[in-house]
Amino acid sequence: MSDTPQNLLQHSTSPYLLQHAHNPVHWQPWGDAALQMARETGKPILLSIGYSACHWCHVMAHESFEDETTAALMNELFINIKVDREERPDLDKIYQLAQQILTQHTGGWPLTMFLTHDTQHPFFGGTYFPPAPRHGLPGFQDLLQRVAQYYRDHQSGIQQQQHALMQVLNDLQPTTPESGTLDDAPMHAARSVLQTQFDGEFGGFGGAPKFPHPRTLEFLLRRWRASSGAEQPDLHALYMCALTLTRMAEGGIYDQLGGGFFRYSVDQYWMIPHFEKMLYDNAELLRLYAQLSTATGDPLFKRITHETAQWLLRDMRSPEGSFWSTLDADSEGHEGRYYVWDTAQLMRILTPNEYAVLAQRYGLDGAPNFEQRWHLHSYRSLEDTATALNMTLADVEHELQHVRDKLLALRSERITPGLDQKILTAWNALLIAGLCQAARSLNDANLIDAACHAVDQLRACAWREGRLYAVQACGHTQFPAYLDDHAFLLAGLLELLQSRWRSSDLYWAIELADTLLDRFADSERGGFYFTANDHETLIHRSKSFADEATPSGNAIAAQSLLRLGYLLGEPRYLQAAERTLRADWVALQDHPSTHASLLIALEEHLHAPQLIFIRGNSAELHHWQQSLNQLYKPNRLVFAIPADADLPASLAIKTSAETTLAYVCQGTQCNAPVYSLEALIALGR
Repeated sequence: MSDTPQNLLQHSTSPYLLQHAHNPVHWQPWGDAALQMARETGKPILLSIGYSACHWCHVMAHESFEDETTAALMNELFINIKVDREERPDLDKIYQLAQQILTQHTGGWPLTMFLTHDTQHPFFGGTYFPPAPRHGLPGFQDLLQRVAQYYRDHQSGIQQQQHALMQVLNDLQPTTPESGTLDDAPMHAARSVLQTQFDGEFGGFGGAPKFPHPRTLEFLLRRWRASSGAEQPDLHALYMCALTLTRMAEGGIYDQLGGGFFRYSVDQYWMIPHFEKMLYDNAELLRLYAQLSTATGDPLFKRITHETAQWLLRDMRSPEGSFWSTLDADSEGHEGRYYVWDTAQLMRILTPNEYAVLAQRYGLDGAPNFEQRWHLHSYRSLEDTATALNMTLADVEHELQHVRDKLLALRSERITPGLDQKILTAWNALLIAGLCQAARSLNDANLIDAACHAVDQLRACAWREGRLYAVQACGHTQFPAYLDDHAFLLAGLLELLQSRWRSSDLYWAIELADTLLDRFADSERGGFYFTANDHETLIHRSKSFADEATPSGNAIAAQSLLRLGYLLGEPRYLQAAERTLRADWVALQDHPSTHASLLIALEEHLHAPQLIFIRGNSAELHHWQQSLNQLYKPNRLVFAIPADADLPASLAIKTSAETTLAYVCQGTQCNAPVYSLEALIALGR
């Protein structure tokens, strides 16, 4: 088998794997054939995990995987397996965690792990390795030889290490669910920790690199709202959220021309990002800016909500209505090349007055901020720009919009970054929720249409015979869906039901919730595994509760099951949500600030959400619903249900009449129906 070396990635549908299809490395996709080859040859496995928009993945590919000498060593010493982390988050979760345990360093991409030939247990690993020793990292060729030698000479030590590693992985899982009363102590503790970590000048938490952490900011926004009726409302929680989102909107992490956010900032100022744009980041930030826009009425947050939504619809939507995964950081072989400018070019295409406004606003009269070029970042406020140029604020805004249009048109003629056209169910589900929140904040029915189309595409292509699938690529639907796919889609459907009632979406939500309970639930200890009970057997079945790059699947499952349980009056869903909170109660108390999504679920468990059901004719339904949506009240769900809707029995009892009416419920307790919008608003406050 090993005598016929070849790179087998050309048969893949993943854009990331196809990027490596012509490497001289004999890459194999993860699967039975590659694992059997390792068992037969006795060679350890070199597992490389990355994704198509990853800058350092590209760097390591160019430096090592495209190098004939390095490839020859890899082919001689290892069975080489390449994995797209966006297709196989199950593998990524396991081996990222193993890397952190083995090395005591944080993970990342590219992830480079060395596994045993027979059991796929990791015995050494890291992330990016340079071709020659640099910055305390060994050269990759030397590392390959040393790892292979170690594997040959230290089998007994490796077996002992495997046992210890598996013990640590197993110990990370709570052994028994907590009994006793759940309380709000972790919420107060998290609030206190976040204040100590907060950057009071530039927003965000900690120093460089700086990530947005949308769910953490949402937790703070909800803390402010929950305290708004108190004698001393938590205004600093609102300030932490609003300052962070203001600085991000002004910064280079936001695409000042085209809209949308890059993945993270390499500095503490939000100035220079890694230039990949991820669907999940923009889905979560769209949702958060929409909430903050509703909460504050600030036109900046409304503008960013609108621009981000328009970028997603313009540049990331497939013809079928779902959304693609990522835009690469690189173009023409250079990170950020598509987005940066030089002043000579700008002076040629702009009038002197246009250039003066642009230079003042974005600091082009200072030193270049990215590789001798300028990446646009708001150095001066609009008001200061107007004062410096002796212009009115309205004239500055008008001139800047004209300049943006010019530059965007010119930028569109450049070679665009690579687009990963995978359709990921989980990330689309996050965006469906974000589009619904933005639609309600902006009162924009087009965004509801987009959310409906995305749901319909997923139902048509990712839902087969009662089973959800995680990935669509090149016309193929593949990989049985994970916890995140089910939980995020359930949450997205509940958001869509609050934007435009379609009974088919409710019935699909019920199927997804039942699947969570049937295939993913840990019936002994509570919570949900990342993989279904009939998933491929791996070295570890992950069950995590903390937020990562995306929200915790367990947390979103808990919150969504709570909401669906109250919507339908279904105790099974409420009990599963509570068991999830209890399963992680110790960690939630010990490390509350890393569990923002679970804290939000805890809040809704302790303080049951208010549900408002509006029934009647369609002409008035939207008006009543939109009137309620003008107030930021995250612990309230508003459903405008047409009189002729097909409903489960538990909802059908909330009947409509000849005139529009509404039922206001707090958890499982409902008031008598009200027949006027004024009375509804009074009850709903």
